[in-house]
Amino acid sequence: MRALIIEDDQTIADFVARGLRESGFAVDHAPDGEAGLEAALHQIHDVAIVDLMLPKRDGLSVIDELRRRGKSTPVLILSARRSVDDRVRGLQAGGDDYLTKPFAFSELLARVQALVRRASRAPEPTTLLVGDLSLDLLTRKVTRAGVAIDLRPREFALLEYLLRNAGKVVSKTMILSRVWEYNFDPQTNIVDVLVSRLRDKIDRPFETKLLRTVRGVGYVLG
Repeated sequence: MRALIIEDDQTIADFVARGLRESGFAVDHAPDGEAGLEAALHQIHDVAIVDLMLPKRDGLSVIDELRRRGKSTPVLILSARRSVDDRVRGLQAGGDDYLTKPFAFSELLARVQALVRRASRAPEPTTLLVGDLSLDLLTRKVTRAGVAIDLRPREFALLEYLLRNAGKVVSKTMILSRVWEYNFDPQTNIVDVLVSRLRDKIDRPFETKLLRTVRGVGYVLG
């Protein structure tokens, strides 16, 4: 991961850069707004940490120009300005988070890591697939080999859970807690009955079987 620090106070920049490097980041530093904007526009960074009071070009203008040019790099604003209005202006300019000085590095690191996680998160899929079996989360339609399959709500919930964990063995206890959201007795056969009903619909009419029982452990789809 690579971070860009746009900060004219060398002591603060060195402090933040050292902590980030010790946490596994590669770090670039720009001492003024013009150099920071140039670095942010022409290099790839996972996160930018931007002071507001900068020489040559202020931090708000740097952030605003980045967003105007379509750069979506997550930005953590650093500032001695503590008022609500200042925080609002920073976020409205395109900042993603705001941290006031002085600050603890542990908090800065936690905020940086949260921004990186949020930016790298893949969009939630709207269709779940295993082989020729498809479940559409928006329309709630299930098909296999192009054949529509009518599922009851609990059967749909079980299939969705199995598809989200395709290739992994899920236990009866896991299914009970995820599909029913209650702590049933794991010895009950309620899961076996539901799995059997689902198997009758998604597997039995087709040559290739997708839903397997792992004896003594649970079930796996795929």
